[in-house]
Amino acid sequence: MTPASTSFRERLRALPTFPPGLPPFGIDLDDLPSAPGTPQDLFARWFDDALAAGIGAPHAAVLSTADAEGRVHARTLVLKDVTAAGWWFAGHAASPKGRDLAANPHASLTVFWRELGRQVRITGRATSAGPEAGAADFRARPDGSRAAGLVGHQSEPLGSRAEYSRAFADRLEDARADPAAVAPSWTAWTLAPTEVEFWQASDDKGQARLRYRLENTTWTKELLWP
Repeated sequence: MTPASTSFRERLRALPTFPPGLPPFGIDLDDLPSAPGTPQDLFARWFDDALAAGIGAPHAAVLSTADAEGRVHARTLVLKDVTAAGWWFAGHAASPKGRDLAANPHASLTVFWRELGRQVRITGRATSAGPEAGAADFRARPDGSRAAGLVGHQSEPLGSRAEYSRAFADRLEDARADPAAVAPSWTAWTLAPTEVEFWQASDDKGQARLRYRLENTTWTKELLWP
């Protein structure tokens, strides 16, 4: 049990932030011209490091959006792809994130790999990749995930768990009977980056930050003060 005399602030401050033995940045920060030419290339290297380190759900990312009034919302999802076009994710167009993106396409993704002391922030504009891409993404999901998508009503008030359980069971039957079934509003989005920042903690050398900025069609690279 937590001692009654210990405040929540004290409990938080007592927690370690990162494990010991953090890796270096992975590139020579004193020679930026030799760094990967695009942030996608460096992200792929760091992602491979996360896989090699056995990090759980290395493809998890926090998507931050804002509605037309500027109210910010965030949620954790999984990346679907990283290409020259940008970082891909998916969901219902009628969901809160879909409504936000329809009103304000500017968004950001944050990926955090605690065991490596690394964070990546991707900022840019999200656009639909089109109905065919959305349908292909949906059909590639496991049956249970497709059933959840077919249920719909995301983020709407729910009367009871029993109501959801019945709806999910019905849609799971549908998903198994028809592998080609697609939720009508399912959308694949591409976040085309304008800035991507790579952040690295260390045991004894402070922090390091490298930012890629898109200027016209060229990526520039610069260090930032931690």
